[in-house]
Amino acid sequence: MYAGRSISTIQNFYGGLLISPYFAPLFNDRLAPRTQLSGKIPILFISSRYTDSSEGAMALKAVPVIEIPIIDQVPEPLSIALSSPRLSELAITAETSKPASFAVIGHRGNGMNLPSSAAMRENSILSFNEASRFRIPFIEFDVQVTRDGVPVVFHDVFILTRESGVVSEHRVTDLSLEEFLSYGSQREPDQTGKPLLRRATNGRVFDWVVENDDRLCTLEEAFHCVDPRLGFNIELKFDDDFVYREEELDTALQIILRSVAANASGRQVIFSSFHPDAARIVKRMQGDCPVYFLTDGSSRTKHDDARRNSLEAAVKLCVESGLEGIVSEVRAVLRDPTAVAGIKERNLRLLTYGQLNNTVEIVYMQHMMGIDGVIVDRVQEISEAASGFVALQERGREGERRKEVGAKFPEGQLSYLRNLIAEMVRS
Repeated sequence: MYAGRSISTIQNFYGGLLISPYFAPLFNDRLAPRTQLSGKIPILFISSRYTDSSEGAMALKAVPVIEIPIIDQVPEPLSIALSSPRLSELAITAETSKPASFAVIGHRGNGMNLPSSAAMRENSILSFNEASRFRIPFIEFDVQVTRDGVPVVFHDVFILTRESGVVSEHRVTDLSLEEFLSYGSQREPDQTGKPLLRRATNGRVFDWVVENDDRLCTLEEAFHCVDPRLGFNIELKFDDDFVYREEELDTALQIILRSVAANASGRQVIFSSFHPDAARIVKRMQGDCPVYFLTDGSSRTKHDDARRNSLEAAVKLCVESGLEGIVSEVRAVLRDPTAVAGIKERNLRLLTYGQLNNTVEIVYMQHMMGIDGVIVDRVQEISEAASGFVALQERGREGERRKEVGAKFPEGQLSYLRNLIAEMVRS
């Protein structure tokens, strides 16, 4: 995306214009006097479509300056009473576990693995502790329950290996803990695990090789081995192509909740799930940890379950089930910025995920829109940039009191913003 170069921070802020570091030399002598940040900030957004030129330079596409009014945050939600005796020992409430005012959250720790590059094993203790080095409040990771009732950390529904030259795959939930941990890197150096393979979205199977490997782990190990200052956004992972009975969901969720109750020791915890009933049930089972509904907002595929097909349906589920917020694919939000105000009016928090969140300018736009946080792979780069522009806003608005909650975009600005976003989110 960055053609080999990294925009690591917002380095130049002149006259209210947010400028990519690579454009700064063009504007040094031509910018208006510096202005203080206020309710409206003119912004120069840079498109994320970067390509190498023949000289190796970065070709950037600028879009015109617009004003985006700040959408103020809703009042902080009240602490939720503890409703489950199974979790009574957890010193965690919805008040203490919500993300910060603008949260950068590490995706699968310090970023997901790609077929083309992987610095370290995703969803591993190594990756989690690497992410803890940066100024982020939470990491996000996936949890499934093995056949013998142990919560383990793994994203894919199926785990693949090669046996006698033949690719074999098994559901993670069909394996015992011992079988699951026999894949990949092993605890003892003289032990050799089954080679890990992975299936790409196009169906191609490839060797899942990383530069810095680590063994697969359980949820309990994550609680005990990861920096305790780092909050956990635990995605409750279920198979999209499998129809679960409610008692099956109940059993898996109770196992996970027992592990959280026994091991959290005051760590901040959030639950999230793409499965509407899993989100609803885990909220019913406990009141200590906030529950967020994950949705792609129908930005890519239509699901058989209508509750997964739009942001409106996600809001309805959250309100009816008492959930605290939504985690949306970022394109769905950028295609309809008015949804942000509607979500805030319902006293829901809003996080986003997706590849576009690895672009500083788009993360900045979301901050200005009032979105509460972003799940990212480029943890260091985005967290450093976010710290910079959050600090700028706080300094510029020092002493001011926010009076309007959920301010809306004027129609003229909204129309222009939609045209701008259409360019940014086009696949």
